[in-house]
Amino acid sequence: MLKRYFLNNKKRDFSTASIWIKGGSDLDSVGKKGINKILSSLLTRGCEGFNNFTLSEYIEYYGAELNQEVFEDGISISIKSLNEHFSKLFPLLDLIINKPTLSEIEFQKVKKSSINFIKKDKENPFNICFEKWRKIVYSNHPYAFNTIGNAVDVSKISYEEVLLEFKNFKNREKYLISNNPEINGENFGKLEKKILKEKSLGRVNHNLSAMSRFDYINNDSNQTIIMVGDQTCSRRSSEYLPLKVLESYLSYGMSAALFKLFREKHGITYDLGVYYPIRSGNAPFLIYLSVSNKKALFAYELLSTLLKNLLFNPLPDSKIFLAKEKLKGSFLLGNQSLDEILQRKIQLISYGIFPISEIDLNSKIEEISSLDILKLTNKYFSKPFLTISGKEKICLEISKRWKKNF
Repeated sequence: MLKRYFLNNKKRDFSTASIWIKGGSDLDSVGKKGINKILSSLLTRGCEGFNNFTLSEYIEYYGAELNQEVFEDGISISIKSLNEHFSKLFPLLDLIINKPTLSEIEFQKVKKSSINFIKKDKENPFNICFEKWRKIVYSNHPYAFNTIGNAVDVSKISYEEVLLEFKNFKNREKYLISNNPEINGENFGKLEKKILKEKSLGRVNHNLSAMSRFDYINNDSNQTIIMVGDQTCSRRSSEYLPLKVLESYLSYGMSAALFKLFREKHGITYDLGVYYPIRSGNAPFLIYLSVSNKKALFAYELLSTLLKNLLFNPLPDSKIFLAKEKLKGSFLLGNQSLDEILQRKIQLISYGIFPISEIDLNSKIEEISSLDILKLTNKYFSKPFLTISGKEKICLEISKRWKKNF
């Protein structure tokens, strides 16, 4: 069943509609990692009354956009056009979801494209290191796997298997949101608040030894990549916002702790930051950085010191205040694009979360204390997981220090 929602946003010259289908790559079965990515791409390559070319021509004729993306928890398909053309284009979403062509010829093209994308993805050492990190963090959970799948599985996926996956797809919960009132959806102001019980992924056993929480990739280059963190909580959890404040403190802007420590004070990193995405289940919280081989051991020691400080010392009020202000600013920035607003709202609704006002959100952020953050750093990062991509000698030396420290 398709649940419809209308976002009463200020009048714009264009309309957009987005469908969120609950269940994405997390529904890829064993041996078929990447099948939902293939299905998602195939859906937008023809539907009743349109083949691949005529669908593209029809959309381009009206200057519209059709986009699709696969996430761990769902599939997003959206269409956007000027208001005067929206009534002609909006029905395409229903056809794409319910009456796709699913051509075997297009399937072969999509499958080949997926394999090529996977190969290209493997050229990036950051991606390889991240894949290794989440394998040891999530083990066999769906979050351990890339949404695009792996080359071995994708190469074996057949056309018939994709058709069977589509039968499963038709039964999944679907949520539609638009800024155009013609979709006859419910206004957010009339929705009842709905919060689902938090589901656990089955947390990692934190009694694991330091070496069980460590892995590395031998990379014969001049660059060393370090990733450290753990799985945390669901977006539904009350711990989400305190962790966002921590993310803000560590990585938002030039006043961020990571930037000041690694770039401003020591000037040793190529790239650094925090990865903390929205997830229905326990989301990863990951600190990553890239340095030259000469500075790798020094960078590791700086990172270890930073982590220990987070574990044992509450953040000063002045730093908490600045982190909160930057977080509020980031939420405001995310409200500038209507596409981003709709995507975020419908995703949260599918998780069972009622979107709250900016005033309520800021109020919740203000309530967060340094002790709240200290409790969470000890809960989630006292025994973190570490992955390194670099020369073996450097990786092994860091592993010795890691064993002593964590």
